[in-house]
Order: sequence, then C-alpha cells, then structure tokens
Amino acid sequence: MNIDRRQLILPAFAFGLLSVTGMSVGPALAASADEEAVAKNVEAFRAAQVAADAKAFDALCAPELSYSHSSGKVEDKATFIANSTDGKSKYLSLEYQDTTIRVVGPAAIVRFHWVAEQQATADGKKTATNLHILMNWQKQGADWKLLSRSATKL
Repeated sequence: MNIDRRQLILPAFAFGLLSVTGMSVGPALAASADEEAVAKNVEAFRAAQVAADAKAFDALCAPELSYSHSSGKVEDKATFIANSTDGKSKYLSLEYQDTTIRVVGPAAIVRFHWVAEQQATADGKKTATNLHILMNWQKQGADWKLLSRSATKL
C-alpha cells in the first residue's frame, strides 16, 4: 500500500487543530460500569491480601478459583484462602502498579505489576517480590469473582 503526502495532510491538520484547541487526541472514554466494578474488586482483593482477610477472599473468589504462584504452585480456593491467612507472614507493603482492565463480555482481563515486601512471622526475615500478574475475573450474577490468577517473576 502506497501512501502519498495528500493522504497524510488531513490527519496532520486534524492533529494540529486539536493541539491548538487543547483537546486530547486519544479517545475520552470513561470507564464502563463493569470496569469500575472490577477495579473496585481488584483493590478489595489487594486490601484482603494485606489484611489476610479470609471472609473478603471468600466473597471475592469464584468457587472454581485457580490461583498460580510465581513458584509454579497452583492452589484451589480453599487452599489459597488457608495459605493466605495462616499468619506465617505479613505484608509490610503491597502495591499493584500500572493496572489495566479489559472487560470482554462476562470476563475481565486484569494485568498489573506487583511490588511487595513481606516479613516471615517465625524469624522476621523480609522478602521482596517483583511480579507480573494476570487475573481473570468472571461476572457471576451481578458480582465479579476472581476465577484465575497467574504470576511471573520479573
């Protein structure tokens, strides 16, 4: 496909006009209600991790949960909740950075950069983690539930 200067002039002109008027060139779309609901649940999940809150995990996770750690260990819902709330360690910090959410029908794809520091209860040893996380959320009835999660070490 050949593009000549005449085909480039209109987009260049439009870009220049938008720049002069102070308008954004990118789409000014607000997040959908589903995206906002998923974002709220993602933050609630992060807070539940910090608090080791089994009740919150139970409400946020689908019964079919498949939770994969960066070590390769895979847990079902019951095992994940038990291990996340056993008190063997606590989060000193946990951030979900650069979060993206894409809703596709009754599913949502969530990706983020996980930066955390944990401390072991037994010996006080601190461990930093730097991961890329992929979460899949599914709309079940009116609620969004975490269906699967996978982590990759960075």
